Amino acid sequence: MGKLIFGMNLSLDGYVDGLSGNLDMPPPSEKLFDHWISNVLGLAGTFYGRRMYEVMRYWDVDQPEWAASRREFAMAWRKCPKWVVSRTLQSVGPNATLITDTIETQVRALKAGTEGTISVAGPQLAGLMTKLGLIDEYHLYLRPFVLGAGKPYFHQAQLPLRFSSSELVDDETVHLTYLPSPMR
Repeated sequence: MGKLIFGMNLSLDGYVDGLSGNLDMPPPSEKLFDHWISNVLGLAGTFYGRRMYEVMRYWDVDQPEWAASRREFAMAWRKCPKWVVSRTLQSVGPNATLITDTIETQVRALKAGTEGTISVAGPQLAGLMTKLGLIDEYHLYLRPFVLGAGKPYFHQAQLPLRFSSSELVDDETVHLTYLPSPMR
């Protein structure tokens, strides 16, 4: 059975990177970017919400200005199986499957039939999966910026969490892991 995790970069005030329009954080350090490459290489697959999937489609086409690490990430991203949850998309790109209905049933079946770590990408989808009790771990990558607005990491999700671990990824990014805690 797969383990479902939700992990994203976020500002100190709780907003996610990459979905805030003009409020995005500066690019990650090479060390943090390498961390994300290793993360993607270790995944059995990723569930995407529509908006996050559209942002990540950037990695489908090589760019001439990319450094070697960007090409490595793109190759890992392309190779990773993707399930895109959307009621508005009509199709998805390579190595992706569109999920338009019976979301809970399909996610539970994929989680039960997949060995390894499955990622959830996108705060709105993670909020839905939190409400359904599907997420096993929350990985917060705190970066030293304040955005002041944008998409919150915990989108309409209120749940008690239990601290599991922390790690300094680079000189400024702290990776915190929390587990869902039983309701009190």
